Amino acid sequence: MKKFVKISVIASLFILLSLNIFAQKPSLTVLNMDSQGLQYTPKQLGNLMRMEVEKLDKFEVTDRYDVAYLVEKHNLKIDNCYGKICLVEIGKLLKSDKMMSGSAELYGNKIILSLRLVDVKSERIEKAQVKEFLKYPNEIQTMIRIVMYEMFELPMDGLANQIKSLTNVEQYENVLINPDKNKLNLSGPRLGLTYFHGTIADIMQEDKHKGGYDVYPLMFMFGYQFEVQYLNSGNFQALFEFIPTITGVDQGLLMPNLSILMGFRHNIGGWELALGPTAGLTKKANVYSEGDIWHLASDWNDSTANPYLIEKRMDSRGDITYHTGFVFAFGKSFKSGHMNFPVNVFVIPSKSGMRFGLTFGFNAKNKQYN
Repeated sequence: MKKFVKISVIASLFILLSLNIFAQKPSLTVLNMDSQGLQYTPKQLGNLMRMEVEKLDKFEVTDRYDVAYLVEKHNLKIDNCYGKICLVEIGKLLKSDKMMSGSAELYGNKIILSLRLVDVKSERIEKAQVKEFLKYPNEIQTMIRIVMYEMFELPMDGLANQIKSLTNVEQYENVLINPDKNKLNLSGPRLGLTYFHGTIADIMQEDKHKGGYDVYPLMFMFGYQFEVQYLNSGNFQALFEFIPTITGVDQGLLMPNLSILMGFRHNIGGWELALGPTAGLTKKANVYSEGDIWHLASDWNDSTANPYLIEKRMDSRGDITYHTGFVFAFGKSFKSGHMNFPVNVFVIPSKSGMRFGLTFGFNAKNKQYN
């Protein structure tokens, strides 16, 4: 029995030792990463690459302080050690199973990033990956992570939005590619049509001598949209919109209006929802009706009191005054390069009728980078 127990213990120890040997991770040393045209030094890029490969938990990564010690101890020259031959030679001196290096180069508005994994024993490049990114140098660590995930064929689900933002020129602005909210400016001209419905439409189509405007209730409008962003986080941004417009010029009218909206925009799809107050100038008068005819209250010249109900409403014979309302708007921005083409629909409800509209415009972003 004792002999059986002894044999079992020895076998268990042998199995555990075997598992430990097989489970041991290969050692990997990361040196510098070549930097061309970027504000990062090769040493800084190497440190970023080292941090990202440590997160993979696939290798026993040599600590950067140990790397510095070994380089100094062996008097190694690593300033320009990016190729396979140099990496293999240094890997043998450092007794490292794998070596990793790469390069990040700026070409115009593109950043070309490449990574190489070298097997020291076989003296060959085991894995290599190259990817092209847009010019967002502040996101170089995210770029390294993306290339590394592609090189080791890891799931990319959690990086899908970052990949779109950093590689697709058609991508909408967001906090990743434009963290400085003060540089985001989507202001631009707005053109469109507005349609009046209900009592307002009836007044507009009425003859002028009856207080109408003798116009069709479908009018052209134009203006300019000013945006102030106060939040840009994740897939959404929040902003204030100031939109002065002029309506009716095509039919001989001049109807100025100002809308102040609070909006939310989806950075990925470009969808937007906005709402807020609006105010404008129009003519109103105190009037009373006899059947279908509206008369000015000031025209009553009978010695008796006016028996009719006097109302204040929109009337071309009245005085200029203000009117207010509340706007509900919804739309989507279409993108081509750095140009945005927003298309929006809006509605302004009131007790005198509804006002519907469709606007479209364009704007561009002038990007500046350090």
